[in-house]
Amino acid sequence: MAKPFFRLQKFLRRTQFLLFFLTAAYLMTGSLLLLQRARVGLPPGPRAPGPLQALPVAAVALGVGLLDSRATHDGRLSPELLLGVDALQGPLARPRPGPRWLRSRSSELRQLRRRWFRHVVGDPPGPPALSPEVPQPATSSRGTYVGCFSDDGQERTLKGAVFFDLRKMTVSHCQDACAERSYIYAGLEAGAECYCGNRLPAMSVGPEECNHECKGEKSSVCGGVGRLSVYRVEELQPGSRKRRTVTYRGCFRLPENITHAFPDSLVQANVTVETCSGFCSQKEFPLAILRGWECYCAYSTPQFNLRDAVDSSLCGQESEAQRLAEYCEVYQTPVQDTRCTDRRFLPTKSKVFVALSSFPGAGNTWARHLIEHATGFYTGSYYFDGTLYNKGFKGEKDHWRSRRTICVKTHESGRREIEMFDSAILLIRNPYRSLVAEFNRKCAGHLGYAADRNWKSKEWPDFVNSYASWWSSHVLDWLKYGKRLLVVHYEELRRSLVPTLREMVAFLNVSVSEERLLCVENNKEGSFRRRGRRPHDPEPFTPEMKDLINGYIRTVDQALRDHNWAGLPREYVPR
Repeated sequence: MAKPFFRLQKFLRRTQFLLFFLTAAYLMTGSLLLLQRARVGLPPGPRAPGPLQALPVAAVALGVGLLDSRATHDGRLSPELLLGVDALQGPLARPRPGPRWLRSRSSELRQLRRRWFRHVVGDPPGPPALSPEVPQPATSSRGTYVGCFSDDGQERTLKGAVFFDLRKMTVSHCQDACAERSYIYAGLEAGAECYCGNRLPAMSVGPEECNHECKGEKSSVCGGVGRLSVYRVEELQPGSRKRRTVTYRGCFRLPENITHAFPDSLVQANVTVETCSGFCSQKEFPLAILRGWECYCAYSTPQFNLRDAVDSSLCGQESEAQRLAEYCEVYQTPVQDTRCTDRRFLPTKSKVFVALSSFPGAGNTWARHLIEHATGFYTGSYYFDGTLYNKGFKGEKDHWRSRRTICVKTHESGRREIEMFDSAILLIRNPYRSLVAEFNRKCAGHLGYAADRNWKSKEWPDFVNSYASWWSSHVLDWLKYGKRLLVVHYEELRRSLVPTLREMVAFLNVSVSEERLLCVENNKEGSFRRRGRRPHDPEPFTPEMKDLINGYIRTVDQALRDHNWAGLPREYVPR
């Protein structure tokens, strides 16, 4: 009895597999016949190639929404898919009535489906489908659409301020950001990039070449590949954040050759700071200089740099020196110094794989900002942070081992992770400040402050107990396993920016001009400095926490000296 039952069971198993494969083959055959009938039903005659004709099956599936749900573990598209999606997005067709399952992102595939549907239900074919149309300039924004322009990435015209947003870029968002910084023009590129400036690009192109939709605003044009959709910003958008338009930098002695040091000027009776700053902003100069009724516009140069300030009383209206016109007042305009804003990927793969290593909260992002503007090359990252990418760190999306970036940000430690790099800049910051900065970031993001409840909860002491030892082990591991190191202290970089940055750039084997380093000094803050008052007590460390941290400080200080480096700065010494 057992043997016939076993045979029956074996037969049923085979039957299940057989039915499964027959069903799959039937469905695949039916789909192929369906597409073939639709192709036969198309009208004869030459036809312009559609966007899907040359794409493989996987790409067609992406066009109809079968593969576009792939993303990284946190819901964001992976860098590879981001490039693929941008390449596949073509012009959009007008919406048409009909069943929802007939709708598709591809105009050609939608046409094939519609013809098959009409053939099945017996309706006579309607008029031929309208040609696809490109997204249109936004009509709800206050800016005026100027046109579509060619954009040379090596020498951009709109390069005053740059940021990206892969998911929420809109025309108004870009205009708002540029207007806040007193720029006249806002340009959008590739659906997700925003550029600002006061001069129009030189070469205009046909409007059809700006055919990318804004990532956060459907049916609105946001440039194309190498193409800028340019808007003139008439006024600030509603609800935009007001920012200071001018910053006093101090009193300075006039250079010997004013004409050479100050490229542009305005002489006007009763000239004011606002008048001079506005004039220089339109000319895209970062410095506005006042001497009596004379207004000058300039950059920081070796002949006139912002480190040579004198006593502000020398620029007083009743000062004898002011009457003799030996001194001038210098103001920072809202316009960014554009001499060092052009950045790109390395033209060839780097032979030396360099890390920019630090403990979290030690100023790695700020150091990347300085390095990128000093060298003109993007920095990479072991991680992908969309917030950083949106603020202009374009190398954030590049694979960290591509070797197309000048260096790679990492917080990793351990022998295996360290020995992957040929050399490294080791950035060290006072652990007390590093711990506070990282706790703020974890609780409130890159620019926020942790709330009082976070500091008073058990979360803060647990954070100190675990992260303080990481601060120490991170430095010790890199000193032990790093092949070639340059140790940089965050505090020294802030105090002596140009000399320290010059040393870092030389370590990266890049030669830069003194003017470019001064430009970096003029734009040194970047986009990730916390502003405003701290909402908590600036001394959140208990005596027990201080004893723990101080022990790690002594350990790291001795390790640096053992490896022939100077010890930690005196301000690290236990409090």
